Amino acid sequence: MFGSGLLKGLGVTMKHFVDTFVDDFQKVPSRYANSQDIDGKRKIMHQPQNQEGLLTIQYPEEKRIVPERFRYIPMLLWDTDKDEDRCTACGICAKVCPPQCIWIVRDSDAAGKPVTRPAEFYIDASICMSCGFCAEFCPFDAIKMNHDHELAVYDRYPQLVYDKTELTVPIEYYAALWPNQYQAEETRRREDEEAKQAKAEAKAAAAKAKAAAAASDKPAAEKKARTPEEMEEMKQKAREKAAAAKAKAADGGGDAEAEAKKARMEELKRKAQEKAKQRKAEQ
Repeated sequence: MFGSGLLKGLGVTMKHFVDTFVDDFQKVPSRYANSQDIDGKRKIMHQPQNQEGLLTIQYPEEKRIVPERFRYIPMLLWDTDKDEDRCTACGICAKVCPPQCIWIVRDSDAAGKPVTRPAEFYIDASICMSCGFCAEFCPFDAIKMNHDHELAVYDRYPQLVYDKTELTVPIEYYAALWPNQYQAEETRRREDEEAKQAKAEAKAAAAKAKAAAAASDKPAAEKKARTPEEMEEMKQKAREKAAAAKAKAADGGGDAEAEAKKARMEELKRKAQEKAKQRKAEQ
């Protein structure tokens, strides 16, 4: 009853000990299966997570293939199709960086006007915590996490402060390190471009239909320009009409119109009083 847990633990240790030597000597299946030989002296191993046996590798002669989601220091992507940096020097990565290890200087043209590309880009790898915030918040997919983790140097400064030239890699390099993520990003980017193009086409079609409808509503025969004789005749009629109105006002026509308006108001007032009396009688 007592010591059963200790015996179980020793049993697990003994099993791992035996499996280690068995795996080390057997050829099939071997922990070196699907490994890559480098100059006959070094191996890059691909060891599945469910493999049992020897877990220690003889570094640096033997190296393990890191998984796709492994991340170390950031890298900048160079778009080979457009032949330009994806980075626009917006500075979001520097703002969200927890240890503040990113410095960016925006480039400018000959006139001194700022342009959307970095002139200088620095990352202090000695304090970078490999959190991946810069890659996650980048709106242009311009900065990603590299797999290169062998960065041992003799002098911390300046060898661990990487500039734009050292950080920039072609987009094909990123596609080789992150194949699944790269494919997902390209699919999303292609869908966004197709949606934007479809929206632009729909807008153009709507504008064309609106223009066609406006053209159909327009009268077939446009008004002809009036001749000087017609314009003079219209002016004469307007003068005669104004003179007649003035003569009518002088003859008292204005008073007669005022009296008629007053009579109409009296009639409306009388009808309103009759309606009020009728409602009061009904109540």
